[in-house]
Amino acid sequence: MDVKEAMYYEPLDNKLVRCTLCPRYCVIPPGKRGFCRCRENIDGKLYAINYGKVCSAAVDPIEKKPLYHFYPGSLAFSIATAGCNFRCKHCQNWEVSQAAPDEVLYNILYPEDIVRMTLEYRCEGISYTYTEPTVFYELMYDTANIARRKGLYNVMVTNGYINEEPLKNLKIDGMNIDIKGNERFYREICGASLEPVLRTAILSKKIGIHVEVTNLIIPTYNDNMEDILNLIHFVRDYLGRDTPLHFTRFFPRYKLLDIPPTPIEVLERARNLALEEGLKYVYIGNVPGHEGENTYCPRCGTLLIDRSKFTMVVVNIDTSSGVPRCPNCGEVIDIIM
Repeated sequence: MDVKEAMYYEPLDNKLVRCTLCPRYCVIPPGKRGFCRCRENIDGKLYAINYGKVCSAAVDPIEKKPLYHFYPGSLAFSIATAGCNFRCKHCQNWEVSQAAPDEVLYNILYPEDIVRMTLEYRCEGISYTYTEPTVFYELMYDTANIARRKGLYNVMVTNGYINEEPLKNLKIDGMNIDIKGNERFYREICGASLEPVLRTAILSKKIGIHVEVTNLIIPTYNDNMEDILNLIHFVRDYLGRDTPLHFTRFFPRYKLLDIPPTPIEVLERARNLALEEGLKYVYIGNVPGHEGENTYCPRCGTLLIDRSKFTMVVVNIDTSSGVPRCPNCGEVIDIIM
């Protein structure tokens, strides 16, 4: 397989290179790789050694991302390579996210292959997900360009740790961004920093990407209601009241096996607080059958989308005028269909 030269880096003296893809700005000596394990300095040039090495590929409902206000009921062909620019102690996909691309099983899939398979499986778009899509940027960039020309959508499920220029140059239509906790949580649990993630969320919304936010609530780590309120205010004040916010239930994984699952009442309290603070669409995730998975009209409370039976059923959204509306009160519903 041919190696792919990386798109964002600067050559330095003595054949060192500085990667400029994400806020880590790794300075990488010859023969070494960056923090993500995916970008290697080969004789003074930086290469994406994960290009085409797809370790996960599946057909998923878009709601699994979760994206609840983006082409509801559609299917997304979902892909990933190994690697990540975080070190989250609770990662659910740690077997691949915390490995180098050549340490896991993979299939060689180039952008043309991914788009062809998306069409063959009758998916409406492609989701870059499972690990952190930023670390397989070149594969995502090339695939998204081809997919856009074929009329397919492109979505990222991301930790938001990407620099401004790479983000602006992506043909991404939708994004679910994890905002995981406060600055201390990012330092101690993720090995990262919060501020770049907030910048990504604001910029993504500004440049027209459909944005939804997920917060995985972990008991004793980020379940403080003051921190949750700060997140709610960030979404409301910087992303907009129409931005969907997902509070998701934690289950023990990886290095946090001694932490119990999130009590459902904590998720419900967070959701109620967000609604009280003016957010229109607030969800509870990882609790199958909970009413917090459904979409309701923010004005009159009419059930618009019922997700209680795992396979999603769209109900009562009036699109006759070309704009999604509540059929009961006429409220415009902020959803892409």
